Formats: sequence, C-alpha cells, structure tokens
Amino acid sequence: MSASPRTAGIAGLGSCLGERVLTNADLERMVETSDEWIRERTGILRRHILGPGQATSDLVLGAAGQALDRAGVDPAGLDLILVATVTPDHPFPSTACLVQERLGARRAAAFDLQAACSGFIYGLVVADRFIASGAVRTALVVGAESLSRITDYQDRRTCVLFGDGAGAAVVRAAAPGYGILGSHLGSDGSGGHLLFQPAGGSRLPASAETVAQRLHYVQMNGSEVFKQAVRVMDEAAGLALKAAGLRKEDVDLMVPHQANLRIVDAVARRMGMAAERVMVNLDECGNMSSASVPVALDQAVREGRIRRGDVVLLVAFGAGLTWGSVVLRWEGAPGEGKEEESSGQGRNHS
Repeated sequence: MSASPRTAGIAGLGSCLGERVLTNADLERMVETSDEWIRERTGILRRHILGPGQATSDLVLGAAGQALDRAGVDPAGLDLILVATVTPDHPFPSTACLVQERLGARRAAAFDLQAACSGFIYGLVVADRFIASGAVRTALVVGAESLSRITDYQDRRTCVLFGDGAGAAVVRAAAPGYGILGSHLGSDGSGGHLLFQPAGGSRLPASAETVAQRLHYVQMNGSEVFKQAVRVMDEAAGLALKAAGLRKEDVDLMVPHQANLRIVDAVARRMGMAAERVMVNLDECGNMSSASVPVALDQAVREGRIRRGDVVLLVAFGAGLTWGSVVLRWEGAPGEGKEEESSGQGRNHS
C-alpha cells in the first residue's frame, strides 16, 4: 500500500506593519472625506503605511524573522522563499531574492508570485504542492504589500482603503491529520479591468503622459468588486471545505481577506458564521492585499483564538480576478497562542 502524500502545515507565523499610522482624521485633511463616511462604508479606522526609505522587502524581513524564530528554523535551512506581492521593491530582481540574500538563506530557491489579494493563499497552495512532492522540506511563504506607494491620495474612493504590511508563514510537513486538508484556487481574467494599475508595465510604460494622467495608481470599480467578492469568496470556501470533507459548521475560525467590513459581514452571513467565528482586524490595518490574511491569522493565533486541532478557513478575493481558499487543521508551533506585546517601532507583531 502506497504512503499518503505529505500534507503541509504552518509551523510559525510573523507579521510586520508599516511604521506610520494614517488615521481617518489624517485623511480628512488630505481629501474630501470624513471619519463617519469611511467608517460606515469600510469599517476602517486607521491603516499603517511605510515610513521614508522603507520598501516591501523591509516588511518581509520583519515578518519573516518572527515566523522563523517561532518555528525554530534557521534561515540556512530554508529550501524555498515565496513572496506574494503586487508592490515589489523593483520589477526585477524579485523581492524574494532580495530577502533570500538578506536572510542568508543561501540554499533556498526564491521567487515572487502575483495574485493580488489572493496571493498568500496561492502561495500556501504552491508550497503545499512542493512539500507533498518531496522537492521541498521547509518553505517561507509571505504576503507583503506597500500599497501606499500606488495609492492616489486625491481619489477619495480608494485612498481610504489601503495599508502596508507583511505576514509570513514557515511551512513544513504536518503531522497526520493536521495541516492543509483542502484548497481551491480560481481566476477570471474577464474582470481584470475592475481593479488594476493601468501604467508601469509593457502595455503603458512610464512616461510623462502616464504620470500626468495618474495612471500609476490603483483604479477600482468598487460596486462591481463588492458583488463579485461576496459571491466568489462564499463559493471558494465551500469548495475547499468539500475537498477537505468538512462542512461550514466544522469551521472554528474563518480568516477572510480584510477588504471591507461590509464584504466580510456579507460573506459571514452567507456562511452562517457568527461574529466570534470570524477574524477581523481591518479597522486597525485597512486592506493590505496579499498581506491581510497572514497578518490577521498571526494576530488570531497570538490572541489565542486558534488552538491546536481547530479547523481554520482562509479565503480571499482580489484583482485578476483571482480567488482562493484553504482549510487547515491547526497544528502550530509549541507554546503559541499567547498574546505578545508589540515592539512598537516598525509595528512588528512580536
């Protein structure tokens, strides 16, 4: 009888937020908006953004260092570094390669993955497949964004939404019955125009005209994205649970992409989940794209909302359009689940 394929699990988590805090009151002084308007439509109170001279790789290093420490893994033992981001330090080399060098993870393969807000979940599934095949023993999967660098602070529809941060996970083979039990990934390129950055690529290279027309900033059709997100996140969650042989009632905690509180609430209603079974931190962090799920997951573990044996559902939707979901039975690292103090500087969650 052949052995069952190995299942990947998360052995350690870490997170890091931009060092500057941008409140709704700050935005009131920058653009025609109000704290009340932002709260009612998004649920966001503040978001964290990069300080001067910071870049995405700096956030990745902060989160990765914590995840490696909590997993008890030396960077030299990493086989793979995967960074999910739409805001890399440079078009090339990859942010993952910059991080590989700064960590001293000399034997690790490294690459970036671009699936927008679904990026961390895509990265988890990729790492799971590498581990199941036996090609990789230990991977570092990071969702990281510096969205403040591509946010138009003259556009009140979008500038209130976005924050900067990174969440990292050390991924290794899990004990039998633990780790990733089911997953689902999907995409629909016909909706790409609903949420995109028009200029800066080969279609519209940077020029005086593209800069003048503010085409290097995020553009979004918010109402259409809302409708798509609610429907697709519910469907993706159901498909991952079906693959795991579980039901919605079996989920102890859902960690959704932190896009907008109305989206999160609508998905939770469709899933039949009470508020205590849904992790929400967007009031403090805003929408951090690929970083939102791992940062919220790290916070949930530190606050003791996830314990060994719990069924955890991760689900996200983003530009592309892309979506993804993962169901895990939580194994975790020894001694985790205790609330730890923030270090303050750099907003590292350590």
